[in-house]
Order: sequence, then C-alpha cells, then structure tokens
Amino acid sequence: MKPASNIVLGVTGSIAAHKAADLASQLTKRGCAVNVVMTADALRFITPLPFKTLSRHPVVTDLYDEEEGWKPTHIKLADEADMLLIAPATANNLAKLALGLADDALTCIALALNPKARLLIAPAMNGKMWLHPATQKHVETLKSRGAEFIGPEKGMLSCGYEGIGRLWPVDKIAERALALLA
Repeated sequence: MKPASNIVLGVTGSIAAHKAADLASQLTKRGCAVNVVMTADALRFITPLPFKTLSRHPVVTDLYDEEEGWKPTHIKLADEADMLLIAPATANNLAKLALGLADDALTCIALALNPKARLLIAPAMNGKMWLHPATQKHVETLKSRGAEFIGPEKGMLSCGYEGIGRLWPVDKIAERALALLA
C-alpha cells in the first residue's frame, strides 16, 4: 500500500452499519486516511461519533456539510480519494449508484469520484433483495463500470432468514481494500 492512501468509507442504512466502525478502525490502524460518509438511513443505525473517533476525521452526514475553505466537501473527498469503499451497501444504494442518482453526499462523491480511484462495494441486505433481478442488474452495471464487489456471504440474516445477504467479514473487506491499494 502506498503511504497515506485516502479511503472514503460510505456507510448506508443497514443493520450491518455498526460493523463499519470496526472497518474504519482497521483501515486507520493500517495507515489509511479514512473519511467516513454516512447516509441519512445509516444514522438510524449508528451515530457518527465512533467513526469520528476511530478515523480521526470529521464525518460527513449531509451533502451540505462543509469543513472549511471554498471547495464543497463532497468534491474535495471525491478528488482526493484513492478508493471509495461502500460497506455496507444497501439495495437502494446500489440502485442509486447504477442509475447515476446523486441525492446525498455519498452518491455525489460516487459520481464525482477521481477516475483513478477504485470502487469496492460490500453489500448487505435481505437475501431476496440481493437476488432480485433489479439488484442483480444494478450489480452487473456497476461491475461493467469497474466496481468490484466483495460479498455478500451466506448465513443468518437480521431479518430472521438464513441465506445470502450478510456483510462480508470486516477483516476480509479491509484485506481486499488494502490489496487493491497496494
């Protein structure tokens, strides 16, 4: 991994959002600069405080969050990113990314992403949602544009079903992100 890789960690509204805090911690400990961007739905599952503390960076929770200076935060993050890592990624987020919708900070960053940056997506959702033809078509579209997917895996889901849809193990997501940045 090159020194001080910049990772934008997108966290969407899934029960697995709490696992993203561990991911931010692991990547920070490995020398990455991690900037967390949370969707409004992610805020229903976890607060920004753990991410701010573990990443040692402010957390973006709104498209209009501005740190300082004249450049919009979402454009600055998109320009400086070596990777956009979305973990967990919901079916809704995958649809927005595939369709080019930009109605929040995370999707705006995705559209404005530095063309040299990698896009790594770790889905987490109900198995029927993952296997739905619409979701699978969105995955195909994103892969055709260079996105890489890690997961989901099979197991017990928070909805009570057993099947595919669990977030890939956090340590494996971190390993794959670091390998792509090497």
